[in-house]
Amino acid sequence: MVRGTRPCLRVDERVQRVYAIIQAAGHQYRVEPGQVLDIDRVGMEPGETVTFDRVLLLGRDDGTVAAGDPTVPGATVIGFVDAHDRGPKIRVFRHKRRKGMRRTRGHRADLTRIRISDILDSDGAVPDSDGAASDSD
Repeated sequence: MVRGTRPCLRVDERVQRVYAIIQAAGHQYRVEPGQVLDIDRVGMEPGETVTFDRVLLLGRDDGTVAAGDPTVPGATVIGFVDAHDRGPKIRVFRHKRRKGMRRTRGHRADLTRIRISDILDSDGAVPDSDGAASDSD
């Protein structure tokens, strides 16, 4: 094998990934199954299941996309709460030049770490790579 080259995969050997764009706590996130996501604090205990119903877009790596108006009807994203944490310390420094006015304040966001487990379409099945929906059970 020539150094610096990678073996080429045939089309049928490539794994197609499913992704979704969800809206949670006023922010939009692109998520995939298995991804770990830090969002603003939700009032759930670690280990509980969280369901995101506001799915704005479903798509695959092959280019097929189902866009919502404003959401994809019946599509959900399921995840598990891993832990609650706090974000990094942010220092806010204000001053007015030549006046001697200086103020320093700090801020840390309360975050919840969520592990995405499944992306379900309107039929309650996980979309797979050939365009058909397969049962998740």
